[in-house]
Amino acid sequence: MSTVLALETSCDESAAAIVSGRRVLAGAVATQMEEHARWGGVVPEIASRRHVEALPALIARVLAESGLAMADLDAIAATVAPGLAGALLVGSVTGRTLARLHAKPFLGVHHLEGHLCSVHLGEPLPAGPYLVLLVSGGHTELIRVDGPGVYARLGRSRDDAAGECFDKVARLLGLGYPGGPAIEAIAVGGDPRRFQFPKGRVSLPQGGFHPYDFSFSGLKTAVLRQVRTLSDQGGELPVADLAASFEQVVAEVLVERSCRCAVEAGLGTLVLVGGVAANARLRRLMEVAAGARGLEWRLAPLAYCTDNAAMVGLAAIERFEAGNRSRIALGVAARLPLDQAGGLYAPQPPF
Repeated sequence: MSTVLALETSCDESAAAIVSGRRVLAGAVATQMEEHARWGGVVPEIASRRHVEALPALIARVLAESGLAMADLDAIAATVAPGLAGALLVGSVTGRTLARLHAKPFLGVHHLEGHLCSVHLGEPLPAGPYLVLLVSGGHTELIRVDGPGVYARLGRSRDDAAGECFDKVARLLGLGYPGGPAIEAIAVGGDPRRFQFPKGRVSLPQGGFHPYDFSFSGLKTAVLRQVRTLSDQGGELPVADLAASFEQVVAEVLVERSCRCAVEAGLGTLVLVGGVAANARLRRLMEVAAGARGLEWRLAPLAYCTDNAAMVGLAAIERFEAGNRSRIALGVAARLPLDQAGGLYAPQPPF
């Protein structure tokens, strides 16, 4: 059973964890949410500086809580792609430096592979293959998982990710950052059927629509137009109803296309991971829809839906126990398709 120190700095969460097998021995996260909220979104330079400040204390904390020393670790891992390049560099340089200092193998981890592994921190999964809906601030994808490192993307957003759309609509409605929790909180008191917003579809060149792809840009525009119409009419803006109606449409689109994809691909299990997977409305709708279609379904534990280092550690352990190692010269990349994650362990680093 391998034990790994993992670091996550792909965006605005600094995180460290020590994972052994599928057990999280210790985990810690330093959030930058309040600081970035002043600007209405993540400021990359600020994020990088805060990672530099936070990581040493986080690493010391998880070592102390786990009761382990660096000598007890089998490997050190860090997220290296995709994400904000400067932020990724902080975690990568820290991880590679510790690996060199303590003569440990280093593993560079693909951020999305970490999210895919997060579900293993909860209930055991039925035998694969299975379908994962990965829905977060930067990604909305449907991924077939046949086994560790064996992935096929069956659907994706062609414009805004769902979490990104939440942030933009929240800003439009005068709510806080991040948009997902802000919209969810106020939508509790709203009418989700008051406004009928469109379910964006992606056209196919030969006609018709892609059955599994997503598009949220038109939805965002529809909310903007509705807000402008209501503002022109005067009176108080029904923010709760607007938020609930928007949240309802996003959840329905994600659930409908995910379930359809699973059924038509012959996959009996549907898994929900990523930051938006913490949304209560989405979880409720998914439970009902999956059950109605005879699908087993699993959720990443709430604590591991948003960015964290435990999921990175679990992904690293799967790679490590399969014989993978990263070159110490491995850099970082702001963009890297999931199907190229295996290249992070190639003899010649891809970047």
